[in-house]
Amino acid sequence: MAPRNPNGGGPWGSGPTGGSPKQPDLEQLLKRGQDKFKQVMPGGSGLPGSFTFLVVVVLAAIVGFYAFTFRVSPDELGVVMRFGKIAQQEPPGLHFRLPYPIDEVRLPKVTRQNIVEIGMRAGIGTRTVTEVLKESLMLTGDENIIDVHCVVFWRIRNAQHYLFNIQNPEITVKDVAESAIRDIVGQSDIQPLLTGARQKTEQAIQKLMQDVLDSYSAGVSIDQVQFQKVDPPTQVIDAFRDVQAARADQQRLQNEAGSYANRIVPEARGEAERILQGARAYKEQTVAEATGQTARFLQVYEQYKKAPEVTRKRMYLETMERVLGGSDKIIIDSKNGQGVVPFLSLDQLQKRKEDAK
Repeated sequence: MAPRNPNGGGPWGSGPTGGSPKQPDLEQLLKRGQDKFKQVMPGGSGLPGSFTFLVVVVLAAIVGFYAFTFRVSPDELGVVMRFGKIAQQEPPGLHFRLPYPIDEVRLPKVTRQNIVEIGMRAGIGTRTVTEVLKESLMLTGDENIIDVHCVVFWRIRNAQHYLFNIQNPEITVKDVAESAIRDIVGQSDIQPLLTGARQKTEQAIQKLMQDVLDSYSAGVSIDQVQFQKVDPPTQVIDAFRDVQAARADQQRLQNEAGSYANRIVPEARGEAERILQGARAYKEQTVAEATGQTARFLQVYEQYKKAPEVTRKRMYLETMERVLGGSDKIIIDSKNGQGVVPFLSLDQLQKRKEDAK
């Protein structure tokens, strides 16, 4: 509450002496307001003691809060250094510290996945990609030039090693990535890189990068290496595509020939085996029949030696029965058949009689 004027007026000067109230001048009001404001500022002649103490306390609280505390975000890890030596590591949240230069806090983002681009730069928020030829053009093991675009995903594994064992960690990771890619590509032929060996090459690059960074104790973990483009240079890409198409046709024809061979060879082997089995069966049958006929002949011969005449007659009758058993026969008595015309077709005559019946 502003102090009242001892002359009986209001807080901005003497009041009216009579009659209608008089409005104060605007410049006079501003000047008086400035005077009152100077009185409540530090160093003013009329500053109340309680207000000064309150201002000092608030300022001290604000300074103390920022000087003795620090906040760690959810994706960060607080590394507290006391006189330049690591004292402790703090998880996300609000923590106490001694003021600088006693304590110094570093806040590396340990859960964020970082990206390193080799051979190209992708525009932020756009789909445009800018090629960096000095990084992308590489020499293969069979002395061909290849254009490689690659992305490396990595994160901080050990915050202490990441902060203090290497200088410029992001540049170090990028240099190691480019060196590893050139090393692995330089040991590979161009054709596997263009066709089926991309995943194997990515895994080899990731392993080599991790080994190199571990030898530096960089505190970095390589999550993935991913090729965005692996092509011949633009000037000769059409010729390489023609060669690749021809090799694809060659592979297709070889596969078709192999498929035909896999089908026809078993069929031929099966047919050959069937013929061999038939020949073996015929051989066994023929040998068995010959053996049986030999045994029968020997039996007949034994009987023939005992009664030659009877045996010859029986053999004659059996042979005639076997020869004439299935034929039509007309028997003519030679004594009573003197008048029969020898050229008469007796068998046809006999068949007509049977049909007439």
